[in-house]
Amino acid sequence: MGLTIGIDVGGTKIAAGVVDEHGAIIARTHRDTPADSVDATAAAICDAAAELIANHAVEAVGIGAAGFVSSDRSTVLFAPNLAWRDEPLGARVTEQLKVPVVVENDANAAAWGEFAFGAAKDVEDMVCITVGTGIGGGVVIEGEMLRGAHGVAAELGHMRVVPGGHRCGCGSRGCLEQYASGKALVREGRAQAESGSLAAVQMLSVCGITDPAELTGPMITDAAVQGDPCAVELLDDLGRWLGEGVASLATIFDPSLVVIGGGVSAAKDLIMKSAVQAFEKVLPAKANRPHAPFTLAELGNDAGLIGAADLARRPVPTL
Repeated sequence: MGLTIGIDVGGTKIAAGVVDEHGAIIARTHRDTPADSVDATAAAICDAAAELIANHAVEAVGIGAAGFVSSDRSTVLFAPNLAWRDEPLGARVTEQLKVPVVVENDANAAAWGEFAFGAAKDVEDMVCITVGTGIGGGVVIEGEMLRGAHGVAAELGHMRVVPGGHRCGCGSRGCLEQYASGKALVREGRAQAESGSLAAVQMLSVCGITDPAELTGPMITDAAVQGDPCAVELLDDLGRWLGEGVASLATIFDPSLVVIGGGVSAAKDLIMKSAVQAFEKVLPAKANRPHAPFTLAELGNDAGLIGAADLARRPVPTL
C-alpha cells in the first residue's frame, strides 16, 4: 500500500498527515477538537482527511483515539476526554471518505510509530511507555501489536503499584500513573511548595512564579534541566517509580528494548538514569536474566500520527 493518512485525535487538536511507506510525513493539516460533540468531532476528522485526500492518492486512513478501541479496530468503546461511548467511528468516517478506515488506541499508535520507524525499528519485541500528563504505552511482541481479547490491552499506566494509594482518574487507587506521570510530578512539586520547603520556594523562583498553584510539569522539567535541586529530586523520584513499574512489565513481556517517550522525557538523563537504576535494582532474578536497555523515543509528537497511518496498511484480524 502506498500513501495513507494518520490522524491523531487529542482533547484539543486533531492532527492529520499523509504518510508514505517509509514513515515520512509529506503533507499536514489540523483542526480543533469539538470534544463535547460526537458528530462535530467526526465531522472535523472527515474534513481534515478530505483536505488531504483532495491532493494525494490516499489508500486508507488510520485514526489514533485516546480510549478503549474494539478488537475489530472500528468502535471507540470509551474515551475519557471526548464524548465517545460505543461510537462506531470507523464506519462513520469510512462512509464519508469512501476509503478504508481503521481506529487504534492513540498510545498503541504512538508505540507502533516508534517500533516501525523510530527508536525500536531494529527489534521485534518492545515496550513503549509515554510519560505525559498521564501514562500511556504499547507493547509489541514478535512484531505484532498486543491488543488483547477485547482490544484494550497494554493500559500500562493503570497497573497498580501501591495498593490503596492515590485515587486515579480510572476509578482505582495506586495506579502507576499516579506516581510516574506529569500529573504526579506537579502534585508532588506543589505539595512541597505549599509545605514551606525552602528548596521548593527556590524552585518556584527559578520557574518565575510565586504561587504553587501555577506550577506545571514543563516548568519543573525546565528547572531541573537548569540544575535546580528540588526539581532534580522530583524528577529523580518520578524516574524511580517509572523504573520499578517497567521492571514489573519486563517480567511479563520480556522486551528486548524499553522506549520512553512523552513530554516528561524531555528531561532525558534526569529521568532515565534513575529509571534504569530502579529497574535494575528491583528486576526479579536480576542476576540471572538479560536486562532490556532503555532508550528515548525518536518521533516526538508525530509518533501517533505516523503509527496510525502505518497501522492502516495492516489488515484487521478476522475474529
